[in-house]
Amino acid sequence: MPAGTPVTVRIGSEISSGSAKIGNTFDGTLVKSVVVGGKTIAAAGSPVRGKVTLAKSSGRLHEPGELSVRLTSVQVNGKMMAVSSSPYHVKGKGHMKSNATKIGGGAAAGAVIGAIAGGGKGAAIGTLVGAGAGTGVAAATGKEEAVIPAEHAVAFTITGTTAKAH
Repeated sequence: MPAGTPVTVRIGSEISSGSAKIGNTFDGTLVKSVVVGGKTIAAAGSPVRGKVTLAKSSGRLHEPGELSVRLTSVQVNGKMMAVSSSPYHVKGKGHMKSNATKIGGGAAAGAVIGAIAGGGKGAAIGTLVGAGAGTGVAAATGKEEAVIPAEHAVAFTITGTTAKAH
């Protein structure tokens, strides 16, 4: 399988930055046949294997999760062939917009409640209390892991192969 060959793989089961570890393996299948020089060398549905090369879990209020995977073998002409590939990298959604909404919404709600209860001074106190509550909500719900869902199609480019079949 020459370097530069594009390969699209359907991932067998979900991979998440929250639970994956570097070196974990994953299985999948080829989405479409790999054709080299007019000859099919790996049929659609052929098994592939890969590994996790980066797994960084999300922080609560910042730093979304990150995940990178690479292919390590592809079934070619009926035998598993060791390969290397370009990485596939995903990053969890950013926290900033979600956190700002939760914290700002808490502050606004606190200001309204404080104003009703105690006028201007109550509004100021309510704003601080509400922002604190909003920050608590953001911290409690804030993990944004990177996920490659089961059955997701992922594109790789083969960067090399070894002579060993296994």
